[in-house]
Amino acid sequence: MPTAPPPSRDVALETRFFWERFKKSIIAAAIVVLLAAIAFTGYRFYSDRRATAASVALASANTAQEYEQIIARYANTPAAADAYILLAEAQRKERKFAEANKTLETFIAKYPKHEFVSTAKMAMAANLDSMGKTNEALVMYQQIVSAYPNSYAAPLAMLSQVYILKGKNRNDDARRICETMLTQYRTSFWAGEAMQQLRLLKPITTSTPPPAVVPTIPPMLAIPAAPAPQAPPAPNQPQSAPSPKKP
Repeated sequence: MPTAPPPSRDVALETRFFWERFKKSIIAAAIVVLLAAIAFTGYRFYSDRRATAASVALASANTAQEYEQIIARYANTPAAADAYILLAEAQRKERKFAEANKTLETFIAKYPKHEFVSTAKMAMAANLDSMGKTNEALVMYQQIVSAYPNSYAAPLAMLSQVYILKGKNRNDDARRICETMLTQYRTSFWAGEAMQQLRLLKPITTSTPPPAVVPTIPPMLAIPAAPAPQAPPAPNQPQSAPSPKKP
């Protein structure tokens, strides 16, 4: 039994019907996309110009006050992040170690993924050492080695521990750190310094006994030496009788 052919579809009519039904929604969505693209382009243009201006300002800055102005005016730009590091260094030069550490703490909190975070922590540890807080500095150096074992800061942090431990007369601990450096970071720039420190820390072992200590006595207080024995005098020989004189 023959089947009836399917009814023909007018594609143009269906498209027109779809457009008439949803044209307002389509136009609204297109406008939103267009505005978003314009806004994004404008933001990128503004951000690029702002970042460029911040970089120019940072290049000409030399004082702590100028670095602070860049941080306040160009927040969230790469130049502002660098300005934190330079500001902390300027404060360190002025021996404002506590303020420098606060600046570095702010930098780490605002830019936790920044490539200079390990550098900032190294600077904080050095500031603690300069303030005489050697125990806190030692702990921070240890944390840097644990958190960034593959960074350039790790061997430098270990070497900084060696100097602190030597100052505390903990030479055995300092020696172990030098040996670890030569094992784990033998290709590092700091390996040569670690070798030099290890030579200085090696205990002196020798089979030759030390020379005996001879007390020195001033010559005037020294006991005079006994006189050398002399040979006894020869016995007296009997004198011969005088010969008679001839007449």
